[in-house]
Amino acid sequence: MDNSSERDVKVSKNYQKNIDYLNRELGVPDNFDIVLREMSIAGKKVAIYSVNGMVNTEVVSIILDALIDLERPDLVVNALQTLVKGRIVGLQVSEVDTMDKILYFILSGPMAFFVEGQEKAIIVDARSFPSRSPDEPDIERVTRGARDGFTETLIFNTALIRRRLRDPKLRMKLMQVGGRSKTDVCVAYIEDITNEQLVNEITEEIQKIKIDGIPMAEKSVEEFILGSKIWNPYPRVRYTERPDVAAVHLLEGHVVVLVDTSPSVMIAPATFWSHTQHAEEYRQEPIVGAYMRWVRFMGIFAALFLLPLWLACALNPHILPEWIRFVGVEKIGKIGLVPQVFLAEFGVDLVRMAAIHTPGPLTVALGLIATFMIGDVAIKVGLFSQEIIVYIAVVTVGTFATPSYELAQANRLARLFLIAMVALNNFIGFVIGALVLFFLLWRTKSFGVPYLWPLLPLDLKALGTVLVRSPLPIKNKRPSILKPKDAIRQPEGHDE
Repeated sequence: MDNSSERDVKVSKNYQKNIDYLNRELGVPDNFDIVLREMSIAGKKVAIYSVNGMVNTEVVSIILDALIDLERPDLVVNALQTLVKGRIVGLQVSEVDTMDKILYFILSGPMAFFVEGQEKAIIVDARSFPSRSPDEPDIERVTRGARDGFTETLIFNTALIRRRLRDPKLRMKLMQVGGRSKTDVCVAYIEDITNEQLVNEITEEIQKIKIDGIPMAEKSVEEFILGSKIWNPYPRVRYTERPDVAAVHLLEGHVVVLVDTSPSVMIAPATFWSHTQHAEEYRQEPIVGAYMRWVRFMGIFAALFLLPLWLACALNPHILPEWIRFVGVEKIGKIGLVPQVFLAEFGVDLVRMAAIHTPGPLTVALGLIATFMIGDVAIKVGLFSQEIIVYIAVVTVGTFATPSYELAQANRLARLFLIAMVALNNFIGFVIGALVLFFLLWRTKSFGVPYLWPLLPLDLKALGTVLVRSPLPIKNKRPSILKPKDAIRQPEGHDE
């Protein structure tokens, strides 16, 4: 049966017809985790469908105890109303009359009740999802501040945001994506702040997604709504696992997209500078936060430009002024500098990937092996020069200091591109490569927002908030590039 005909199937008054249809669609009894319980309540047949492991067994027992006490006269007139309003209390209950919606609800966790002679089913939300506690995200740790983070359960994530934003204008628009997976996708925004056109654009793009499933969750959604440009590695949305970061962006006028089964939420739109900020900066005094931000800027700059620039200098020591020639290489080694740089880059990436796939107790041993073999032995046998190891170490630290993992990966590819350009044409190649990267960033947009804003187009006031972590009492305007409905966050008097 195709999807169009399935959507037309209505709940029948014929009890057995309903049961046969659902048993066929859900694979009962072949699917061991689909639970069908049939019983007689007040002289009427009742069937209850649920997914094993996704319902709260204690709540189910309370519901069944309440239903068993019903007498036949109770279900003679308005049987559904008696069940829904009279007996099942304290839970979210709804009536559904189409089979496709019933299948969606059953496979999402709620229970479905079918009563003999009724043309509607009762959906009771007694879900109890398998989940972990909202622990602090590993890649967004702070020394002080909240320790909770998003989990793989959508309803938990929306609750974590609601806890921080008790605004009746906060909207959580739920959609389903995937013809087979029926994955829940939530678009969150504040109605009287966020630009309506931005909300509509993101919502419409999500609704246009036609695919069997999105097991890769938020990344799959991103590629559909933004388009996957294989030649551009830079992330056009920001990901976070911190509820406080998501709440801050909602207050600024951004849209947050949450996908069930993923602990990462998508923040849109995003600029290059969005990926360079970290929650830690706002947990310290403004001057401390500003210092940390500038140190982080230097780390990102070093991760991108230091190694290719050093390689250009090392390959052309004769054109360097006397005072800077110390950056060269005393002893090149048995292979050329360019192969050494590429080997070192690939070696660091290999160790990083190995560390991800290595069990926790063995990561220390992996680190020692990598340090000994790449750092010490490789220098002694002449495979690498000492300078290569030093600069690779600095670049790696700068990469790890980048708050956004996606930006760090993009900068790694950009650095390899610059190294290749230097290998082809020395300093001229470096300049050309840097201009190509600048042009790429200049042309990149995220939902119509220029990627380099507020640098290009220039917005001096907004640029100041990027370069310096300003005190919160003087941040009374939302980012103008988002075109928020309400641009004022607090009265102007707080400027003083």
